[in-house]
Amino acid sequence: MASPAVDDYLKTIYHRTEWQDERITPSQLASELGLAPSSVTEMVQKLAAQGLVSHRPYGPVALTEKGHRRAAAIIRRHRLIETWLVREFGYAWDEVHDEAEVLEHAISDRLLEGIDERLGRPRFDPHGDAIPDAAGHVDREPFVLLADAAPGHVGRVLRVSDRDPDILRAVESAGVTVGARVVVTDPATLHLDDVVATLPPGAATTIWLTA
Repeated sequence: MASPAVDDYLKTIYHRTEWQDERITPSQLASELGLAPSSVTEMVQKLAAQGLVSHRPYGPVALTEKGHRRAAAIIRRHRLIETWLVREFGYAWDEVHDEAEVLEHAISDRLLEGIDERLGRPRFDPHGDAIPDAAGHVDREPFVLLADAAPGHVGRVLRVSDRDPDILRAVESAGVTVGARVVVTDPATLHLDDVVATLPPGAATTIWLTA
């Protein structure tokens, strides 16, 4: 079962509950992966047989401890590579995802360790996503999605989703970066010091702040 396809399933399941608690269903998994529901059902059954996920018919899919360790390992690779590409090769944060998708399956454990050491063992990637350590553990502060933040909320930008490169570029153009301290006026408007940042449509569901 060691294959990029399996890793893609496990990563998708892992991502689902990183920033919210609702588990992913097989139909949502099929939509995320762009696959037929029947294909996903068959693969989920195989993953369950391998002890990588737990699942009951028509219910959500969850990673087992074994599945979580494997998902965290491949996500660690992906996020370290993204960080490496930004820091060492001058990639923009909206350009690294697709490159990392390819390289995460190609580099050796030795090279990955060298990258981690060279980068100073970073805890977060350029988008603010936590990089699991070698044991699969992550550190993450309490957070709130911008769309759910009350007017007047003060916090730091913890994460900007890399799902939509156009939104990433627009958010960056507005001056909003990971680590920036902001005050929420409404889901489309943030204050950064004396600057008012107007966000593009959809950005409020891609930005997470300290709670």
